[in-house]
Amino acid sequence: MPQNARATDALPLSLVDVARDRVRDAILGGSLVPGEKIVEEQLCAELGISRAPLREALKLLAQQGLVVQTPRRGTRVAEWSPTDIRQLFDLRCVLERHAIDIALPLGDVEKQVAPVRSALDDMRSAPDDLQRDDAHRRFHAAVVGLANNRQLDLALEPILLKLQLPMAVNLRTEARKLRRPADGIRRHEVIVEALLTNDPPTVLAALRDHGHLDHLDLNASA
Repeated sequence: MPQNARATDALPLSLVDVARDRVRDAILGGSLVPGEKIVEEQLCAELGISRAPLREALKLLAQQGLVVQTPRRGTRVAEWSPTDIRQLFDLRCVLERHAIDIALPLGDVEKQVAPVRSALDDMRSAPDDLQRDDAHRRFHAAVVGLANNRQLDLALEPILLKLQLPMAVNLRTEARKLRRPADGIRRHEVIVEALLTNDPPTVLAALRDHGHLDHLDLNASA
């Protein structure tokens, strides 16, 4: 193998992970705003790492849809218009509705709802915002997973990745504004309670009304 091939394989994985998580948390937490250029020299100094692990971390974040890398122009935080965000949430809702339509009534409610409940438990017990954000994404993936339809799961995955930022902003802003972090958890508990009824209209109403747009500022023109 050439000496310069797959150079990042030799990088300590922990450095890449640390850089990825720090940058992702800065994006989801609002320290790095949509459209902002990521200054590698500054981040390297703040993290105390070299450029190699940071650049590998940025590649991973680009794959997740959080940053956009442009040749000769560097890396910027991904930017979505209010219309983009509404349309992405609409797509998520369409897939969730379709999943419920084909999954319910469930044959073994407690067993089949367990992955959704598990994700909610992870949201509740998360030690920090970043892990709560991940559990939040898993929660909605688990709802669609009730349909046991691989193509639905594959269709949802890129939508959830693009929605990482608005989902996090909604949840974190709610906790900050209302000073009641548990409210975001409670909204999702209602969905689990609805699922346990095994009644499609009840579940669809809970998903529709669970406040996924309540704390987002989408009034700007697209």
